[in-house]
Amino acid sequence: MDFETLLSYEWGVMMPEFIILGVAVALSLIDLFMPENRSRRLLGLFAFVGIAVSFVSLLGLWTSDVTSILGDTFRLDSFAKSFKALLLIGSALVLLLALHYEPKERIAYRGEFYYLFLTALLGAMMMTSSGDLITLFIGLELLSLSSYILVAIRKKHTLANEAALKYVITGSIATAITLFGMSYIFGFTGSTNIKEIAQQLASTYDENHQYILSLAFLLTFIGLSFKLAAAPFHMWAPDVYQGATTPVVSFLSVVSKTAGFVIVLRVIVSVFAQTPSGSSASMLMTLAPYIAFLAGATMIIGNTIALRQRNVKRMLAYSSIAHAGYVLVAFASLSMFMFEAIWFYLLAYLFMTIGAFAILQVVSQHHDDEDVSVFAGLYRRSPLMAVAMTIFLLSLAGIPGTAGFIGKMNIFLGAFVVEPAHYVLATIMVITTVVSYVYYFGIFVQMFFRPVEHTHRLEWPPGVIAVVVICVIGTVLLGVFPNIAYDFLAPFEHFSDFLQ
Repeated sequence: MDFETLLSYEWGVMMPEFIILGVAVALSLIDLFMPENRSRRLLGLFAFVGIAVSFVSLLGLWTSDVTSILGDTFRLDSFAKSFKALLLIGSALVLLLALHYEPKERIAYRGEFYYLFLTALLGAMMMTSSGDLITLFIGLELLSLSSYILVAIRKKHTLANEAALKYVITGSIATAITLFGMSYIFGFTGSTNIKEIAQQLASTYDENHQYILSLAFLLTFIGLSFKLAAAPFHMWAPDVYQGATTPVVSFLSVVSKTAGFVIVLRVIVSVFAQTPSGSSASMLMTLAPYIAFLAGATMIIGNTIALRQRNVKRMLAYSSIAHAGYVLVAFASLSMFMFEAIWFYLLAYLFMTIGAFAILQVVSQHHDDEDVSVFAGLYRRSPLMAVAMTIFLLSLAGIPGTAGFIGKMNIFLGAFVVEPAHYVLATIMVITTVVSYVYYFGIFVQMFFRPVEHTHRLEWPPGVIAVVVICVIGTVLLGVFPNIAYDFLAPFEHFSDFLQ
């Protein structure tokens, strides 16, 4: 590739990634030469500004046409732009939490946190625009390796060490399984380009090949299910959530999970959704019952085990597993509104989850405990924060008037607009949602109906207040006026350029 060819590419479509990369490199150099006794909070503010500038540059590309560069390994389409917006918004809110995270044990490597956070975000953003299995895998590994270190950032904390060890081991196994599945796809088609793979699979049909393709699909999907924390590949999540710091848990729960669904949609839908000539159904339609079974098992396991949890982080970990099951319902249904339903639900989940973790961060730091009893009497100590937490819990439970309800309703209705309709899956979704009321409302009971041990008011840092206010507004607005989100997606025409 000569210099003129490089100059001919439209590098402007990668501006959001270039900004994140530049800020991450600058932060690493600044941190290297900063005196050890200087506060690293300025680095966090610098990182926040970098994410904000990256988001502005993304908005500048919002109405641009589909652009592909570097041999179609990088694509800027409606799918990439919409999910990058989720990643950047979620990362900005999590970074505000990290700026005010002050655990009793001092974190020695505070500066490293911020640029490792940005490299993880960069990997997730690369995944949204990847048009090739190689770049997709590089983005996945950049996200994963950075996440492993972020979980273990408290080097002398026992639970953090245990969580990181489990995360690395299970993550490595999942990566190997994913690569094994991708190797079958490459071996069958002779290409790593997602578009070329899809075209080749659509033009050739041989019943003898279906077994190999089915194995490739299942291996790839099983490996990626780890990133989603979908049952039965969820066992890492509760321990990691309990051992990691609250900002890192927020990142894993929202940004990393969104990236997981991004890679599932990019690989599974792009490659296996095409109907081969000579066949009546696509590979994805044929294997949809397996996805439906995984979705049902994830919803049941996540919600039922959450009932027995006293540690709030572990409870929210199982809640996160259950919510992955809800999103998998949309994926199993394969309705024409699948992309919009998944995107909206992940946006709603972003606001209600980060908001809940923001309040948990302050309350748990004050009590130096994460038991559900730390919320006892919160309404008497911080009435507004108790009301805000109630809004987040109602949204997580899917109560009407909140973003969570609209998200669940979209997925629920999507299960009936396809043939055949997924009646069993929709029924499981309703029943498990009702089951979740028990543990969500358990926190509600603690806040409003349990006596308070200490009457003094909690101190709420300005960054945490900003996060809570933004998340409350987002949760309520999307619940009352959901068209706001869909107007945001209006230029994309139902993601019609996804497979172009």
